[in-house]
Amino acid sequence: MTLSRPLSSGVSCSPQLAPAPVAPDAVNILGVPLALTDYDETMTWIDATIAHDEKGYICVAATHTIMVCDEDPELRAAVLNSSLTVPDGQPLVWAMNALGGDLEDRVYGPELMARYCEHAAETGTKMYLYGGRNQGALVQLALNLRQRYPGVKIVGGYSPPFRDLSPEEEDALVAEINRSTADVIWVGVGAPKQEKWMAAMRERLDAPVLVGVGAAFDFHAGLVPQAPDWMQSSGLEWLYRMVQEPRRLAPRYVRYNPRFITGFARQYCRHRLLGNTGER
Repeated sequence: MTLSRPLSSGVSCSPQLAPAPVAPDAVNILGVPLALTDYDETMTWIDATIAHDEKGYICVAATHTIMVCDEDPELRAAVLNSSLTVPDGQPLVWAMNALGGDLEDRVYGPELMARYCEHAAETGTKMYLYGGRNQGALVQLALNLRQRYPGVKIVGGYSPPFRDLSPEEEDALVAEINRSTADVIWVGVGAPKQEKWMAAMRERLDAPVLVGVGAAFDFHAGLVPQAPDWMQSSGLEWLYRMVQEPRRLAPRYVRYNPRFITGFARQYCRHRLLGNTGER
């Protein structure tokens, strides 16, 4: 589904003016390197990747993603091959700091999307939306973003069906996205599907940057409320979301939260005994 085709020329910066993208240091949490980064540094990396016409993708990881990587080799490969995997969950920030990090905040997918849309409205960066519950939800998301960030350039969008695309459908989608000349593709189909999609599609898409942001599409479309700030900062967002969608999310949190706590406790004990720095 095409939402629009603005004639903007894209970002205003150029490879001659912008420094090359540099990945930040990382802290290894249960086998997954998480970037020691913040919102501004992540957005700088996105801008630099676009300016230099390079290709990469960003995964935003909660504890659920970390734990499923241990069970799903395809997801693990997708996450390990990302350009950046940022700590989306507050418990991951605490874990990284316990191993020697110095983060003040997480890089929350919905907030990263909001901040970058505000920034892109000024720079002219062109964005494509892949995801959403259905076509109507995707249209509402685009409308909300345009109202909140006047001048933001959304050059297309597609809400995929709840099944695998046929080879013909996939070819048509790739052609449409590439025709849009998007600089950034926001991917909101949920973990682990979005990470696998970005890894599989990365080389076929011309857009320099893909970012998987999970529930950000639902939040920004106004379909699902976000947890209060105090619950987010206290690491209790999972509880709020579970109450909102118990049938879908309760099995996930009941299974993986205790496993993360146990697994990280072991890693932290090893860290203390060996005196290492979190395998940066």
